[in-house]
Amino acid sequence: MENSILLNKLKGLAPERPPVWFMRQAGRVLPNYQELKKEYSFHEMMSDPELAAKVTLMPVYDLGVDAAILFSDILVVPEALGMGMSFTGKGPVFEKPLFQVEEPSKMLNPDSSRLDYIFRNIDTIIRKRPSGTPLIGFCGAPLTVLCYMIQGTGKDPNFPDVVKYLYRNKSDARKLIEHITEMTVFYVRNQIKHGVEVFQLFDTHAGLIPAELYHELFWPAIKKISLAIRETDTPFIFFPKGLGAGLKHVTPEIADFVSIDWQMPLRHARELVHPDVGLQGNMDPRLLYANADDIEAALLDLIPFYREHPGYIFNLGHGLLPDIPFENVKLVVDKVKSMKWV
Repeated sequence: MENSILLNKLKGLAPERPPVWFMRQAGRVLPNYQELKKEYSFHEMMSDPELAAKVTLMPVYDLGVDAAILFSDILVVPEALGMGMSFTGKGPVFEKPLFQVEEPSKMLNPDSSRLDYIFRNIDTIIRKRPSGTPLIGFCGAPLTVLCYMIQGTGKDPNFPDVVKYLYRNKSDARKLIEHITEMTVFYVRNQIKHGVEVFQLFDTHAGLIPAELYHELFWPAIKKISLAIRETDTPFIFFPKGLGAGLKHVTPEIADFVSIDWQMPLRHARELVHPDVGLQGNMDPRLLYANADDIEAALLDLIPFYREHPGYIFNLGHGLLPDIPFENVKLVVDKVKSMKWV
């Protein structure tokens, strides 16, 4: 992997351009994925090692990105904790959301073997991937996972039942967070054991609650997960979407890089985050609906920042949206690779 621009960047080296990859790159905008989706459901693709490997590696071949990210879902941890769930056309739905029970922490039935199929997927991806292509492993952070476990679906992005629960039941919430964290640590360690070279923790709903409450309830869990990753010398990227001023707590002890959402200007983030922690992302995914000239202009605007702060990985401030034109995503990759950054 000496020729991986992403791994070199994460090691503190300064390649002549930033690495480029996308959140939600495996699927959605790819025409080849849409064709595959006509034959197989999301769950079928995620459960079959050959199909999971094919989708994971698809953006490497179709877009030319610098890394593959495991094709999976952030809600496999709740399944391993014993919560029944199904994937519908409108997203995941849990059979019995925890807001319906009095003591949610007593409703779990952990079984780590329910994650074995993902480790088999990783084995297959490692075997099939092109030379020099690192594999990024990932999982959901405890708050984001807890949101779906309590609410049952992601239909309401404000997760009102979750916020009420956190304020009314901090004691039981801590027990749930502990269960989620314990299973997550197992999951993280085994993804790395099976071959992922980089790990990203997604806290898509970190902005749901005040930064102070997030730090009180969830920061201890973030530190435990971080430690499990860092003990293996695996580079760690943390994505706390919407955390805002709470980014000041992301130090080198927590993560190597922090992924910045589209609501936070990169220069503002650079002032907040510890100088030894690199930055990833922040381009608004919706910009990719624009014309080619506007997209290229936005990329050119990043060059002065990169020259001042070369500890930077190109990504978006959230995942690719399903109706973004494939041609525009390919344009971004090609431009990032061809522009003169230094």
